[in-house]
Amino acid sequence: MSTQILPQDEIAALISRHAPRNGDYTTAIGNLTFHRQSSVTESLFHAARPSVAIIAQGAKDVTLGSETFHYSRMQYLLTSVDLPVQVRVAEASVDKPHLCVVLGIDIADVAALLDSDSGGESAAQKILPATRGISVSDVSPELLDAMLRLVRLLDKPGEIATLAPLIRRELTYRLLNGPVGARLRHMALASSQSHQVGQAIDWIKHHYAQPLRIEQLAGMANMSMSSLHHHFKAITAMTPMQYQKLLRLQEARRLMLVEQIDAGTAGYRVGYASESQFSREYSRQFGRAPMRDVGQVRAQLSGASAGTAYSVLP
Repeated sequence: MSTQILPQDEIAALISRHAPRNGDYTTAIGNLTFHRQSSVTESLFHAARPSVAIIAQGAKDVTLGSETFHYSRMQYLLTSVDLPVQVRVAEASVDKPHLCVVLGIDIADVAALLDSDSGGESAAQKILPATRGISVSDVSPELLDAMLRLVRLLDKPGEIATLAPLIRRELTYRLLNGPVGARLRHMALASSQSHQVGQAIDWIKHHYAQPLRIEQLAGMANMSMSSLHHHFKAITAMTPMQYQKLLRLQEARRLMLVEQIDAGTAGYRVGYASESQFSREYSRQFGRAPMRDVGQVRAQLSGASAGTAYSVLP
């Protein structure tokens, strides 16, 4: 008599098979990635993108500003906006490695689903005020079933083009109607403060090396300066200036680590005119002078790819 495999065990087994060693793994399904880690890690800085990350085994801490979000087996982290965060694998071993599946979310797809939803008015009533762009919730049986069917498609590559978009749409629907779906809905509605802040974040992300003028940024987001400041901090736990600074420092760290350039050149490329100011702010953020910090990060990675420290996985 055969024993039926539980869905949570099956998805863990599939992740383990597709991610056989420590690291991040892309797949044949767009924006679907796996992560495996067989030991607890130090906190590393990551550029989190809109996504849902389900932990199949182990646990992880994600820190935004001064807040830490802990999630573990059969919980998910929903990120609704681009955020610079710190990530730490908090529970993992060789026998039971940390296993995670991440699916990137296109906010435009969320908006399209809302537009086609006949219950749009009732959905709009569920909108929350602008709040943190990260949240944790338990994985529902319906959400797990949809994700499991998406992952199974990797063993049927001929079906991916036809079925993956349908399952992605279902996953978006499940998230929107889940306990933290209002945050995602708020980002997709053009009239919401979250959407307007998202436009400001997008501009900073693509122009972080340029001088930041809050009045112009507020104008681009169609908000007053006070409203932008208030809602930006509610979502990101940072002011626009702090957000830009952290992006600059994270990118400089990546340039030194991955492209192996010196601190002065890295600082200049991310927008610093003064090498001494760059060094001061870098040391304040990361706790060590630039080149010393890069050496420590390389040691932490212990032979893994340097780019792993800057994965978009949340």
